[in-house]
Amino acid sequence: MLVSCKDKTVFQRNQGFIFNTSYHISYTSAKDLHATIRQELEAFDASLSMFNPESTISRINRGDTLAIDLSGDPRVVHLLNEALKISQITEGAFDMTVAPLVDAWGFGTTQRKSPGSLNIDSLMQFVGYDKLRLVGFKLSKADARVKLDASAIAKGYACDIIAERLEQAGIEDYLVEIGGEIRMAGHNPKGLLWKVGIDKPLDDSLAVERELQAALALTGKGLATSGNYRNFYKFRDQKLAHTIDPRSGKPIQQNILSATVVASNALTADAYATAFMVMGLEKACALTDSLPGLEAYFIYSDSEGKVQTWISESLQGALTTF
Repeated sequence: MLVSCKDKTVFQRNQGFIFNTSYHISYTSAKDLHATIRQELEAFDASLSMFNPESTISRINRGDTLAIDLSGDPRVVHLLNEALKISQITEGAFDMTVAPLVDAWGFGTTQRKSPGSLNIDSLMQFVGYDKLRLVGFKLSKADARVKLDASAIAKGYACDIIAERLEQAGIEDYLVEIGGEIRMAGHNPKGLLWKVGIDKPLDDSLAVERELQAALALTGKGLATSGNYRNFYKFRDQKLAHTIDPRSGKPIQQNILSATVVASNALTADAYATAFMVMGLEKACALTDSLPGLEAYFIYSDSEGKVQTWISESLQGALTTF
């Protein structure tokens, strides 16, 4: 009796730790490509990781020169070009030069100091995307003390890089998740759209209490969520969260509790999710509606302190059950 065998679609699942966070990647392939993926992630770490002292961005921050040649690192050039565009569109709500403020408030790579001892005005002279100029591969800083923080955009970009490598390998179905940022295409193992949950914004710095607020069925998109319910601390009975407003120099005090952004790529979604947290609900909704291809789901506190939601019209059809 002759039996004809045909290879079945196999989903590979890889996971690990990079950029001081975890990653989970699922994709259709007869071969496990984790070694290749890991190599790509480590190359990205060498370019844009804030936690790698030898990365390109760490060397930019450490250097005392005003002009840096980035011809050897096109990843950094691409990220900076996109970051500067988004900074202009959001009028500085997203700004990579926020690094000195992030460190000062205790959310960066340096040891936390008492907020009561901070001199924000002295730091603000080194903050502002207008203090950066990128022409070709040449980055110029208005002051050598200007430092960059890529934490609100790099993980999304890393998702895009891995997605591109999977597509180059002929893979059509995949989901890449790095530190909560996501890029997906095709279908999940059940042959359906990928289902992504949105957490309720419960104050929980240890991430042990997780409940879903909503779920979206998506494909061919990048997704990122920013919120102040995980990374925060209390000082004099005031909650100080990790999202810093680059324009005021202080942790944000806005009515948006959580901003989930869907875009054509994860880099864009990542940066706008942070920007919307800084901007507040009214301006974030208006900007979302004005930018083609950008969609958002906001969880916010209304004037009476009740939790409400707002979803862009084009994203409403993606809402699904948990």
